[in-house]
Amino acid sequence: MTARSRTAREADIEDLAMALPRAEKVPGWGGLPRYQVSKKFFVGYRSSRPDAVDAATGERLTDVLVFRVPDESDKLALVHGDGPWFTTDHFNGHSSVLLRLAHLGQLTRAELAEVIEDAWRSQAPKSVVARWQGTRTD
Repeated sequence: MTARSRTAREADIEDLAMALPRAEKVPGWGGLPRYQVSKKFFVGYRSSRPDAVDAATGERLTDVLVFRVPDESDKLALVHGDGPWFTTDHFNGHSSVLLRLAHLGQLTRAELAEVIEDAWRSQAPKSVVARWQGTRTD
């Protein structure tokens, strides 16, 4: 099993995000880590909120990650696909999807990389994205 095909791990979030040009790790919601490019958020941990609760217990979820997506069609494809992605009413009209950290293992590292790269691309300056894509060898 290669590193790209293995199950995604929490450490991969930071590794993948910080490997992208101009990415920065900064304190976000409730001091939790978030990653931004040119001061624009692209992925991060979300503090617990009343709009995201465990269906079985009614308790607020404390392990939610937010990923920016390029547009509404990408959001709908992820949320309505067979993966672990979801949204809440709070994110209606916002180009973001949510993922419980507890469900991260349902993704491969390659799938996580694709979503993080798309999130970064949606927020990074076009010139930075063009340079980065021109240097990629995969």
